[in-house]
Amino acid sequence: MIDFIDPVYLVAVIVFIFGLKAMSSPRTARVGIVIAGGGMLFAVAATIAALFVPSTSAILGVAGTPALTNLVLMAAALAIGGGLGWYAAKVVRMTAMPQMVAIYNGMGGGAAAAIAAVALLGTSGTDGLSVAGAVIGATSFTGSAIAFFKLQGWMRQKPIVYPGQSVSSLAVLVVGVFFGVYAVLTATSFWLLPFFVLVLLYGVLLTLPIGGADMPVAISLFNALTGIAVAMDGFSLSNDAMIVAGILVGAAGTLLTLLMAKAMNRSVSNVLFGAFGATEESAGSVQGSMKTIDIDDAASLLAYAGQVVIAPGYGMAVAQAQQKVKELVDALEAKGVGVKFAIHPVAGRMPGHMNVLLAEAGVPYDHLFDRDEINAEFPATDVVLVIGANDVVNPAARREGSALYGMPILDVDRAHNVLVVKRGQGKGFAGIENELFYRDNCRMLYGDAAAVIGALVQAVKRA
Repeated sequence: MIDFIDPVYLVAVIVFIFGLKAMSSPRTARVGIVIAGGGMLFAVAATIAALFVPSTSAILGVAGTPALTNLVLMAAALAIGGGLGWYAAKVVRMTAMPQMVAIYNGMGGGAAAAIAAVALLGTSGTDGLSVAGAVIGATSFTGSAIAFFKLQGWMRQKPIVYPGQSVSSLAVLVVGVFFGVYAVLTATSFWLLPFFVLVLLYGVLLTLPIGGADMPVAISLFNALTGIAVAMDGFSLSNDAMIVAGILVGAAGTLLTLLMAKAMNRSVSNVLFGAFGATEESAGSVQGSMKTIDIDDAASLLAYAGQVVIAPGYGMAVAQAQQKVKELVDALEAKGVGVKFAIHPVAGRMPGHMNVLLAEAGVPYDHLFDRDEINAEFPATDVVLVIGANDVVNPAARREGSALYGMPILDVDRAHNVLVVKRGQGKGFAGIENELFYRDNCRMLYGDAAAVIGALVQAVKRA
């Protein structure tokens, strides 16, 4: 009998790599997801088929144990999980994509923790690696769940803090790991219960002080943790597909986490433990007042501009205004106005959030520019239209002493005119007054973003 799992896993790994590569560009991201998903389906199908081939049992990591059974339960689990995932992906709104990504990350971490639990309770696996996989997977599971609750609006989005938080959280982790190690050393499964309870609790405590503005970093971090947990389980069970898939996800998630933190000029530890935005700052030295503009005057500015740059933020997502924004782009381009989009890396609640929303609305990819590409053009831009963005366009980031100091921002304040669509006069997630709104070249359009942009579309067509 010829073992076939290793060659199949090798093919799957190659497919994963090609899929991940394709995901690096908005133009090919959809294809990349399909490719990677196909590779995983291929690996799962081959693994199930291998259950009926006794010679592959050692490669599957179950050497010395009876053949895997409960095929009916496995098939039911695949059908239920696959069905729920397919249904959720079909019905979830693009505006709710961040929380869906968060909870799916958590499900991956939870699955990795469950695999580690089975390995610790049974005779397969390497105990030390299984403990590590359980800690990381459980942390990702509950941490992602709290991120989901915050993004879904089921709990306070701003940081939740209390005295001695960091010390108590670390103590929970240390005691939890102690129980896990003790359970392995004494071969006593009883201690696995407090072990899992405490490491699951640590994921909750880790995420409570993370505010909504830091969720792109948190989601990337938990994605990386899930990948690392899967890789740990793969090493424990000698499963090559799990090892490589986990390493790929862990490496990509780690790099993305560091890039997101860099985009905010903050360390990952500050994101996790800094409770950014827990308290609000007063206006302080901000001079001037917020000045409004009516729809017709704003439309005239836009319609007779040479170039307009649109800077979207989370407010656009909340209002589901992306379709109206596309209509505005079409109306402006019909009048010969050049339109570009300025996309800040952390505008939204997950990496690439704005890109996804605008792509869904049909905005061409060549209209989208990241911060480094577009910042040099603002001084020559006639009008910047800010839609629901706040902290990422706040000039306070250039002022020493501000909590935002050093954060790379979109330099929209350097344009000739700035129009800001905003629901009210509230501060951003950082709790800091936005100095842009008080500048002489800035005018405010208050109201729901979808309604305001819709009115602008009609007014531009009349202009």
